[in-house]
Amino acid sequence: MANTIHIPTPLRPFTDKKESVEVSGGTVGELLADLTRRYEGLRKHLYTDEGRLRNFVNVYLNDEDIRYLQREQTPVKPGDSLSIVPSVAGGAPIVDAPAEPVLSQDEIKRYSRHLIMPEVGMDGQRRLKASSVLCIGAGGLGSPAAMYLAAAGVGRIGIVDFDVVDFSNLQRQLLHGTPDVGRSKLESAKARLQALNPNVQIDTYETALSSENALELFGPYDVILDGTDNFPTRYLVNDACVLSGKPNAYGSIFRFEGQASVFAVKNGPCYRCLYPEPPPPGLVPSCAEGGVLGVLPGIIGVIQATEAIKLMLGIGEPLIGRFLIYDALKMRFRELRLRKDPECPVCGTNPTVTRLIDYEQFCGVHPEPPVQAAAPVNEWDITPVELKRRLDAGDNLFILDVRESNEYQINRIQGSTLIPLGEIPRRHQELDKNREIIVHCKMGGRSAKAVDYLRTVGFTRVKNLRGGILEWIDKVDPSQPKY
Repeated sequence: MANTIHIPTPLRPFTDKKESVEVSGGTVGELLADLTRRYEGLRKHLYTDEGRLRNFVNVYLNDEDIRYLQREQTPVKPGDSLSIVPSVAGGAPIVDAPAEPVLSQDEIKRYSRHLIMPEVGMDGQRRLKASSVLCIGAGGLGSPAAMYLAAAGVGRIGIVDFDVVDFSNLQRQLLHGTPDVGRSKLESAKARLQALNPNVQIDTYETALSSENALELFGPYDVILDGTDNFPTRYLVNDACVLSGKPNAYGSIFRFEGQASVFAVKNGPCYRCLYPEPPPPGLVPSCAEGGVLGVLPGIIGVIQATEAIKLMLGIGEPLIGRFLIYDALKMRFRELRLRKDPECPVCGTNPTVTRLIDYEQFCGVHPEPPVQAAAPVNEWDITPVELKRRLDAGDNLFILDVRESNEYQINRIQGSTLIPLGEIPRRHQELDKNREIIVHCKMGGRSAKAVDYLRTVGFTRVKNLRGGILEWIDKVDPSQPKY
């Protein structure tokens, strides 16, 4: 009887879009080895160059965390299943009990469906009115979370953001509407939330969250709701929550899959217990590159808001030590158990991270150098303007598009050939090593991976189109639609 490995959404392009793969072996390591033999493109996502299983890739055996065992040496039985989860208690109050204000007649009418529930009642509703939540981001997750927190009567809601509303936001960020395009997200969010419930205090912070301001911003709030979309800010939110003693209502989304948990609560794990180190920059695609089902952040954001309300009321069983995974395509929830890592550098027995650090450096993110005169950053890059010049000159270039077929239908560079990134390891033989190849994707991340891979298998005349087709449209062909 074979074993099953469940493949998470971000890695399915490398398994021919399969959600699960049947493998054979006697240990976890042997099962993973069988998997990567079949799908070579997965190897760099699961293993370091030295052959070590990456720390930001968690492996669960029959839904049990085996991080603190010798993961690859763990024996398996026929019929056992593995879940790969890479970096998308209850009863007593988790937050300090605030002074409980009086509810007005209008508020009693507004919250009447809460008041008749014995788990909430007048005391609980007054507690919500006296409580506060800080939402990091007014985007996909922050939108539904903030709306339901405001509707529920949380007395003070803070929002940290510095972006403006874009047309591409409207498919999922329901705080904002078409008339808000080009407007500050904070202005749009505040107006929408105040219209929803004028009894709630909305505080806005038009700034990027940083190591310099995080602890000060977190100070006045009872719960922090993580709606971030990048790893440096996610680790910053986690560490600041641990250091300030604030619960972290966590959520993340990608394509059709969402994740939720509660971190940084006393005796519970933090985000670093789950993912001790971030993935290398560009290895995990963002929602801008991979896409996201519009309703998905609504579901995960509402779960985050639910957890925040439970923490403030001190009811139910919050997602402490539990990791919830939602698959929208199958309409299925799975729950994995999490353990607090006694060796965690932030929340462990002997923490080594006792102050906020440079999280961009921790995540290996480096600021973009200033663009100068369309010169390529390095010998493996080419700019859209230079590519257009060479095409006009009649140079014999092969344009390789490594996006997905659905993206190729939206826009394309004339004459390009489509081979999605996940298919490159098994289809690179279709390419001519003697011909100069220009690789592109949407923004340059996936194509950079393709260039790196092609170089490892002997391609020496290959370049990455810097900025992808979006920059091509900006600089060369504005007649095409952007997405």
